Amino acid sequence: MATPHQPAPGARRALKKLGIDIRDARKHRRLTMSIVADRAATSRQTLSRVEAGDPSVSMGIYAAVLQALGLLEGLANIADPAIDIIGQDLSSSHLPKRVRVKTIKGGFNRE
Repeated sequence: MATPHQPAPGARRALKKLGIDIRDARKHRRLTMSIVADRAATSRQTLSRVEAGDPSVSMGIYAAVLQALGLLEGLANIADPAIDIIGQDLSSSHLPKRVRVKTIKGGFNRE
């Protein structure tokens, strides 16, 4: 069994907003919870937890619900390097293949 994890407040807010957005998308499509749950191969109770932004629901269930609503493309693009401003600034071509902590005799270098 997985270790219980309490996400940071910012992550909880983001999940709550995602849940609200999923609920609104379902309602705009005039789909019942039962229909979306069936299309996502999950239970109505789990869909309710998704719409509440429950962090204990697996990423796979969130993805299945988004797919059932035709919104999976948005999930696929969340960390897209083309829209990652910080990543673009760092330029992936200059990143090392591995990152190591430099050591000095007697301990770690605290640079």
